[in-house]
Amino acid sequence: MDRPTQAPLFALGDANNYYVSAERCLRPSLNGRPVTVLSNNDGCCIARSNEAKELGIKMGAPWFEVKHLEESAGLVALSANFELYGEISDRVMSLAAGLGHRQEIYCIDESFLDMSGIRGDLRARAFAIRSRILQWVGIPCCVGIGPTKTLAKLANHVAKTAERKPGSYPAELAQVCNLATLTPPDMEQILRATPVGEVWGVGRRISKQLIDQGVATALDLARMEPAIARRGWSVIFERTVRELRGESCLDLEDIPPNKQEIACTRSFGRPITELRDLIEAVSDFSCRAAEKLRRQNGVAGQVMVFIRTSPFRKTPQYSRSMVVPLRSPTSDTPALATAAAHALRMIYRPGFVYAKAGVMLLDLAPSSRVQLELAFDTSTDDGGVPAAGGAHRFELMRAVDGLNERYGRGTLTIGARGTQRLAGSGRNWQMKQERRTPAYTTRWSDMPVVRA
Repeated sequence: MDRPTQAPLFALGDANNYYVSAERCLRPSLNGRPVTVLSNNDGCCIARSNEAKELGIKMGAPWFEVKHLEESAGLVALSANFELYGEISDRVMSLAAGLGHRQEIYCIDESFLDMSGIRGDLRARAFAIRSRILQWVGIPCCVGIGPTKTLAKLANHVAKTAERKPGSYPAELAQVCNLATLTPPDMEQILRATPVGEVWGVGRRISKQLIDQGVATALDLARMEPAIARRGWSVIFERTVRELRGESCLDLEDIPPNKQEIACTRSFGRPITELRDLIEAVSDFSCRAAEKLRRQNGVAGQVMVFIRTSPFRKTPQYSRSMVVPLRSPTSDTPALATAAAHALRMIYRPGFVYAKAGVMLLDLAPSSRVQLELAFDTSTDDGGVPAAGGAHRFELMRAVDGLNERYGRGTLTIGARGTQRLAGSGRNWQMKQERRTPAYTTRWSDMPVVRA
């Protein structure tokens, strides 16, 4: 006799103002002060503390527009420290996993949990996990619980908003919100108070279209016929409507799906004019992209490279990209880096001031589908692009990845190639991170020392 299936129930744990919170957990002096974390090259605000939000700083605000608040309001601005944020995220996720049976890490500061069939007071259980994360790691978070992933995401929005903006939602839903326990009238009230743009899966463009058609709240969207959502937008949007109505359409992804494309792009810390600097940058991007590719046990069939000037500078403009097909799909770093450098030489034009470059790996496939060559072919019959590496090259790259994972990124990498300068002699293309905090938890040299 088959066991009855349990009703699905999901939780979404989300760290509050994560980048700022990660900085604060190792620098308590930042607590209570307006803090913002800046994007690459310290360009714009990508995270804000509640105090910074109260100053009127918007997400994505250019730094030069709010810089005056340093003196007038005591604003603290920090360069993004992704190495630190990633390591602290691992600690948070390991504790959040205790909330349910299974966990899907959605992004660096969010994870879905399967709570189906768990007995007892689920809100109390979520508060206990939340308190443990705050005490053991120092990161504040909120938890939303619902019968679908979309409703769990909505519940998390309610929990965070009720805490940050008292009066917007009932105070008893702050920090932890379980929509599964609400009465139909209370649930309707929550949906009516939520703008349609706050629903997971409703982007800015779709939100505007919905509002133009009189669908302004989450309640309006939940009352939409799924067939209309499908005809007017897509099958994926139909699932959003069904989930909002309480019909579970999305399960947890225990193993994240492999990426169809892998890109590594950067804006330069200062203008670049020389080819040798561009080759060095593109070689570095190729190494990072290749590591990500091997992490998903994949191979690439094509490499795309682009360079461009800044549209914000009053200098001659130039933008160009090129796709190089590989003789055989590969994840071999030297092969990918050489292909990228070959493409760069073809599209580079002297006399321009370059501001950004990038490498994208295309035509990805699982390595198990590719018959690796018996030996590494260094011939360059196709214009300077080497063939894919053989089995021993694949094992060599895995060994290099293991060493870099154990001893730190860049411990072992490809050597100087053509005009590429040796590491340590200065890199003009590196991002500006003048306000970056130390990597307290991942580098011995940055570890704080307390002396009695």
